[in-house]
Amino acid sequence: MTTDTTQTPRRLTRSTSDKKLGGVAGGLGAHFSVDPILFRIGFAIATLFSGAGAVAYLALVAFVPTDTGDRALFGPRTATA
Repeated sequence: MTTDTTQTPRRLTRSTSDKKLGGVAGGLGAHFSVDPILFRIGFAIATLFSGAGAVAYLALVAFVPTDTGDRALFGPRTATA
């Protein structure tokens, strides 16, 4: 007996409702079902110790689209008819 449990994979998006700067932590929190404050603290600690947190945050702002469907700054362009 087999059951078909195929699910559409969830896409990582930046949050437009739970955002402080770019919505990255809010989007990560929603994607992983974790409180976004944990990601905010992680980015802050990584930024203070090595600067990698700021680089990662800016990369996510540039490449991850918003949850409203707006494309990312450097995201793939969709063909228009």
